[in-house]
Amino acid sequence: MTKLATRLTVDLGLYLISAAFALVTGLTSTLLPHRGWGLIAWWGYLAATLVVLVQLLVRSAAADRFRAWLAWATWAAVALVPMVVEAVQRAGGRTDRAQEEVLVVEAMGKSLVEHGTPYLSRTEIAALPLDERLMGYRPYQPGMAIFGLPRAVAGDHWWTDARIWFAITAVLAVGAAVTLLRFSHPFPVRAIQAATVLPVTALTLATGGDDIPVLALCLLALALAATGRFGWSGVAVGVAAAAKLFAFPVVAVLAVLAVVTGRGRRFLPFAVGLPVLALVPPLLVNADSLIENVLRFPLGHGLVTSPAQSPFPGYLIAQNLPGGHVLAAALLGGAALVIGWLLLRRPPRDAGAAAWFCGWGLLAAILLMPTTRFGYLLYPAAFLVWASLLSPAAQETHRFFRPTA
Repeated sequence: MTKLATRLTVDLGLYLISAAFALVTGLTSTLLPHRGWGLIAWWGYLAATLVVLVQLLVRSAAADRFRAWLAWATWAAVALVPMVVEAVQRAGGRTDRAQEEVLVVEAMGKSLVEHGTPYLSRTEIAALPLDERLMGYRPYQPGMAIFGLPRAVAGDHWWTDARIWFAITAVLAVGAAVTLLRFSHPFPVRAIQAATVLPVTALTLATGGDDIPVLALCLLALALAATGRFGWSGVAVGVAAAAKLFAFPVVAVLAVLAVVTGRGRRFLPFAVGLPVLALVPPLLVNADSLIENVLRFPLGHGLVTSPAQSPFPGYLIAQNLPGGHVLAAALLGGAALVIGWLLLRRPPRDAGAAAWFCGWGLLAAILLMPTTRFGYLLYPAAFLVWASLLSPAAQETHRFFRPTA
């Protein structure tokens, strides 16, 4: 079997399995936004499956480039179209067309406009009815409030839905990353698929989406580092870290890479400075409300507990063993120490190695966290796929086979 046939066969399996997943989700999910996504997305995956079957028969010289265009078109069909449909239905009065994180981000934008901080204090959350206290928490970094500003300023329209702005950010970031890499790395079809059309990514963007721009900015930061643009890499990952804590491990790994390669002065001011700068306004307005939302609640010390309860080892240990929360925290801390030791002992010297650290490190963290979600796996999945793309071996292979004329 030729390399092209192998790649197309993998594509066929990816789209076919994704179509089955979307259809099952659309017919059986207990989450109504997920059902809405599945009943639309499975048609897009099915169409992509049929197109790949035709490609397997034709196998033209331009198949790899066409595979990339198919990935982008499939993303539009399985993520962007369902997202816009749900946003339009929500603007028309449907209350079951967005996950709770969309409402939380939009509430952050509203609070930022009205009170100068995206957070409610513990006292304000306690004053809410019991069944509304969970929605009173905003466990994101202050920068996430930016995505809620359109609705806060312009009112309830489909285009002010926070998911629309998540998607715009993701398209720009992933598109920029692919453009940067296409001339110096293997044509990143698999990387595009990992960041866009995998069901865990498409479903997340269409129904919730707050992780997608963070992931996209981190991938852009890796691409910028791979091409020697460490200053802009610091800007990209700094913006991501200003929006969500999941970007902080990426900041740490890229910081080590930047220092090892002598680019620390370019990278660190933006990568560290932007998240710190984002914290200043809420700290000045009400420091305790920031601590309540960003630290106490995720650590299980809020007025209510997080609903993030996927059955990974950390959650199962925390829930089922005596002293489970302490044990799970100890395991998580131990994993962090091991990864930190490895970073110092064998620091990454290229963006591919940095992506490996990000992927395996976040996978370990997600599996061991006492409160976590299945959807968080999109981070390590994307980083590990991009790691193979960014490795020096892949770059050399690409240069060897690239035409010289």
